[in-house]
Amino acid sequence: MKKYLLSLALLIAVSVSAKAQFSLGIKAGPNFSSINTDNLHESTIAGFQAGVFARFGTGFYIQPELYVASTGGKVEDTQDGADYNAQVRFTTMNVPLLFGETFGTQNLNFRIMAGPVYSYIMNTSETLSQNFTDAYHNFGNYNNSTLGYQVGAGVDVRSITIDLRYEGGLSKLNPDYGQRENIWSLSVGFKIL
Repeated sequence: MKKYLLSLALLIAVSVSAKAQFSLGIKAGPNFSSINTDNLHESTIAGFQAGVFARFGTGFYIQPELYVASTGGKVEDTQDGADYNAQVRFTTMNVPLLFGETFGTQNLNFRIMAGPVYSYIMNTSETLSQNFTDAYHNFGNYNNSTLGYQVGAGVDVRSITIDLRYEGGLSKLNPDYGQRENIWSLSVGFKIL
């Protein structure tokens, strides 16, 4: 009987300790993205992101996420007096795996983070000028999935979490034109567990 009680007490202690080191939450917020392209001028467009995250650990932590985002960019070229312009929007499913460190107390916690992100393009919407289409054949032949990195900082105030991140592309959206996506995102989340 003592062994069972000791085992039960140990199991409860481990469960309570694990719960203190695990959190699950939802997050959403705006992002600002651009597509860097060889020899073309790019500009930023606004989008959104919304999804879920889990956080394992205190001090050093691992944070996997799953969220949907709207990103893209505008590109233009005014060579030879012609106006070449395009706007592209993607709806993507993103899966980052972030590694970070926390500083502070349980009620006010500052964080830094970095890690890889996998993005799958679920939908593409393009607005291309006729000049652009004629001049840049195969510009919109985008890869369905890309790999990137994220770095950022955040703060937790009790159950509320706020993150500011930069995402850069490691793989190209379109290898023919050197297209890579760059994204600044701000998210506000709420820890459910």
